[in-house]
Amino acid sequence: MTTVLTDELDPRLLEHRRELTGYCYRMLGSAFDADDAVQETMVRAWRGLGDFEGRSALRSWLYRIATNVCLDQLSGRQRRALPMDLSGSPWQPVEASLAARRPATAWVEPVLDRMVVAEDADPAEQAVQRESIRLAFVSALQHLPPRQRAVLLLREVLRWRAEEVAGLLDTTVASVNSALQRARATMAAVGGEAETEPLDDVHRALLERYVDAFERYDVEGLVSLLHEDATQHMPPLEMWLRGRADIGTWMLGPGAKCRGSRVLPTTANGAPALAQYRPRAGGGHEPWALHVLEVRAGRVAHISSFLDLDNDLFRRLGLPVEPPA
Repeated sequence: MTTVLTDELDPRLLEHRRELTGYCYRMLGSAFDADDAVQETMVRAWRGLGDFEGRSALRSWLYRIATNVCLDQLSGRQRRALPMDLSGSPWQPVEASLAARRPATAWVEPVLDRMVVAEDADPAEQAVQRESIRLAFVSALQHLPPRQRAVLLLREVLRWRAEEVAGLLDTTVASVNSALQRARATMAAVGGEAETEPLDDVHRALLERYVDAFERYDVEGLVSLLHEDATQHMPPLEMWLRGRADIGTWMLGPGAKCRGSRVLPTTANGAPALAQYRPRAGGGHEPWALHVLEVRAGRVAHISSFLDLDNDLFRRLGLPVEPPA
């Protein structure tokens, strides 16, 4: 792919980069693939800007390009998933569960809110953007055929009219409406409803207690912040756990090397998150995992722990590679 430096691009193109990143992330299930797709979109737009005659809005034109780029990327690919999508039964909190893993391309990957949520949008629009990057929603999207995925996002997240979507996809309004109906049915069947609890003071207070317990490695105190049937998974490992008792057992067993970690609070996938830095052999700390917390009714219901086993996740997300002083 041709690389175009940011300062070579028309400022009109750069104005749309963040929202296009969010759209491509939802389509592709990976912040890194989304970044590549947006870069390719910018290259194609940069090359074609001189021939753009303004017959449609620049934003619509960019979304047409981005959609085609995403559809090209998705051609022939297996869908990305989360570990709980692959196995109906939880795993045991034992060392042997560490053995099964899959490459990064198999998994839905996280995205930091700051990469895709517009800072200058009104609060209602920011809420919609956060809900539509929830991990449950993005994972469910991956069950849809690519064109249905585009239709659902354009109609229900971006709120385009059916006529606009039909024009973008070179199809008919009837086809768009039919695709939307099928997409809604699939999303309902796979549990793709977006979480709607706001990131309010209750969440922030819970996160502070979670951070404190984690850094002190007070496992009893930490699991007391979880729902009784809380779940946790740890891509790229295939394993997942159910129940705060098993999560606690894991932390005191195979996960005990996390004792002494430092954490950096952030937000990812529209939810509270922690960047964890685990003690490094020989001293200091190293990037280890990004934990995305799903909170319901004042407790943590699910933990998505994205492990940085290849020492690449933090760097590509733009997270510090050293914990804060």
